[in-house]
Amino acid sequence: MPKRLYERELHDLQAKLVDMQAWVQESGARIVVIFEGRDAAGKGSTIKRVSEYLNPRVTRIVALPTPSVRDKTRWYFQRYVPHLPAAGEIVLMDRSWYNRAGVERVMGYCTNEEYHRFLHQAPIFERMLVEDGIILLKYWFSVSDVVQEERFRSRLEDPMRRWKLSPNDVLSITKWEDYSRAKDAMFANTDIAEAPWFEIESDDKRTSRINMIAHLLSKIPYEPVEREEIVIPPRPAAGGYERPPREWANLVPDHAAEVVKRHETERHETEQHAKD
Repeated sequence: MPKRLYERELHDLQAKLVDMQAWVQESGARIVVIFEGRDAAGKGSTIKRVSEYLNPRVTRIVALPTPSVRDKTRWYFQRYVPHLPAAGEIVLMDRSWYNRAGVERVMGYCTNEEYHRFLHQAPIFERMLVEDGIILLKYWFSVSDVVQEERFRSRLEDPMRRWKLSPNDVLSITKWEDYSRAKDAMFANTDIAEAPWFEIESDDKRTSRINMIAHLLSKIPYEPVEREEIVIPPRPAAGGYERPPREWANLVPDHAAEVVKRHETERHETEQHAKD
């Protein structure tokens, strides 16, 4: 998808997400959106685009850490329940309870009994959420083995994104078929009418983001909300306030000025070399 076209369509869709959020607040709707998929499938970057212009007090991103020792003694779904939305809230889950059906199953972090109990309970749990009025949407981001490896190598070479690459991520290359079987079993057991899985082809990140956001908007029955008109009042006349001397404050050093100065010096030197 051409970059300029992508940016224009993304801007339009993000504007609609803002409208949708206003409806959620007005109507008291509760929305949970689950983002699942293989490592480096583009979940995180899509969540970033979905939430970019939304109010963080209304739209929360939930990305839970590794379960604690205490978490492991509780009912599996118990650690996720506190993060479910109240009225007028949206929760975007960067991975979810489906960790048990994927990473935990493949890497041996849960027992067979725990795994099969999850496959039995997950549909029951989700039907309870939907029955209580929560709008639950589940997205699986599908990436090819070739593109996944390319993204891993790109992260490894990029100091700004290397933190995204964990030992488990790298192991997913050697366990590709195991993850495929786990995903197939997960779909077979948890793709229910009340909360079906929606699959996103994500080898092209721009396309996958556009498709996901457009689909999300199509599944939320939002309507335009008439917003209260806001009028910026005129500034009153000064009342004699005098600001304390600036030298009294601990001002942050003007790093930007140093950058500009350095840039101008380098540009001048380059021009001089060109003339010589």
